[in-house]
Amino acid sequence: MYRAELGDDVFGEDPSVNRLEAMAAERMGKEAALLVTSGTMGNLVGVLSHTQRGDEVIVGDQSHLLHYEVAGCAALGGLQLRAVPNDDGLPNPAAVEAAIRGPNVHYPRTGLICLENTHNRCGGAVQSPEEMRRVTSIARRHNVPVHLDGARIFNAAIACDVPASALASEVDSVTFCLSKGLGAPVGSLLCGSADYIANARRYRKMVGGGMRQAGIIAAAGIYALEHMVDRLAEDHANARILAEGLANISGIALDPKSVRSNIVIYDIVSPKLTAPEYAARLAEEGVRCGAIGGSRIRMVTHFGIVEQDIRDALAAVQRVLR
Repeated sequence: MYRAELGDDVFGEDPSVNRLEAMAAERMGKEAALLVTSGTMGNLVGVLSHTQRGDEVIVGDQSHLLHYEVAGCAALGGLQLRAVPNDDGLPNPAAVEAAIRGPNVHYPRTGLICLENTHNRCGGAVQSPEEMRRVTSIARRHNVPVHLDGARIFNAAIACDVPASALASEVDSVTFCLSKGLGAPVGSLLCGSADYIANARRYRKMVGGGMRQAGIIAAAGIYALEHMVDRLAEDHANARILAEGLANISGIALDPKSVRSNIVIYDIVSPKLTAPEYAARLAEEGVRCGAIGGSRIRMVTHFGIVEQDIRDALAAVQRVLR
């Protein structure tokens, strides 16, 4: 980052940003890419670039875009989100097809379908290209574009043993994060056709994402793409160790087979503690986790966490639940 060659990215003159965007487009098998500050901005700009005000966007009822992005599509895009049930991370294909609007003066236009892979709230669920096709083929039949929230698409690619481009090829646009499993301090990329990204660049500027000497950020992203992708398999292995250990602790409900990437979600069933109380006591033991509603707890493995850390965390969980 210190040595990054810099320019003005708003004018397309930052060589480090340009290199990162070219790398991202190549990795996703798309014509072009755009550096944005966050996954939330990437999804917002990505959705706005496909739609017009008054459109309806079909999403899964557990999607990150619906739950965690501050209703940006409605507030800033004048868009209506229509939620259909998630089946283990994938929006139910029959429900998606039923939700697509026909031509009728009373209806909003179905402007976009959004997928998520891996899926955050569904415990890091992974969809292969074949599974994604259950929805994308419906979209193609109805001439509706598809956007992928691929914040952790490289985790999905590692889990499926396919290149990330094989997953991205199923959709019209994809956002992925540099700051999740890839370990960079900030930044995401939105990828799609050249015309689509040219339009997205205007929306990025509109929502305040036009950066100047952004090469200092891009340099970390370049390093992440060059060095941090293949090692994601270590995070998946650690997550499996964590899940198997948690499943054997009294007071926890978890099926280890449900864990397929680096996210472990489980339920606290001990009558002694609520999920927020459990999370607070575990933090006192030096282990951070998230209480995400009801009795659910979310843990994530990532760079810097090694197998011994997992063993130490499991011991802390046992102490808390005792």
